[in-house]
Amino acid sequence: MSATTAAVPFWRAAGMTYIGYSNICAALVRNCLKEPFKSEVASREKVHFSISKWADGKQEKPTVRTEDE
Repeated sequence: MSATTAAVPFWRAAGMTYIGYSNICAALVRNCLKEPFKSEVASREKVHFSISKWADGKQEKPTVRTEDE
C-alpha cells in the first residue's frame, strides 16, 4: 500500500494537528460535565510554566508564568 492510498486519520485530513484535535475533544468533554465536576475541572484547567533566560552561557532565575500573563 502506498502512502497516497493509506488511511489518514480524520483530524490529519482536516488539516489539524493531534494536539489541536485533542484540545477540542477535551473542551467538549469539559463542557458536557455537570456541577460539581465542572467547577473542579475548571480549577485544574489553568496552565503554569516557567521561563528561564540565559546570559553568558548561564541560566538566570526562572520566572513562573500563567496563561493570563
